[in-house]
Amino acid sequence: NDANAEYLAHLRAIFEKEKVNFQTAELGRVDLGGGGTIAYILALYGMNVIDSGVPVLSMHAPYEATSKADLYEAYRGYIAFLKHASLRNE
Repeated sequence: NDANAEYLAHLRAIFEKEKVNFQTAELGRVDLGGGGTIAYILALYGMNVIDSGVPVLSMHAPYEATSKADLYEAYRGYIAFLKHASLRNE
């Protein structure tokens, strides 16, 4: 993550309004980016960046496991984010 507190509060408000279950966690080291995404590159341009996704057990192994509930809530969260992002631009 490289987002300010106001942006995080905005995301939390969206998820709470849409009743999306979510949790937060820290990933990676401070100032070095997190989950191997391009988020740190986008943050160099001053963007508020959040890495978001479902937890995966044994990622990159021959067999990976995720929770259907986590996957469904991530889907709902992405839909809520896009819905509110499009309303914000009108």
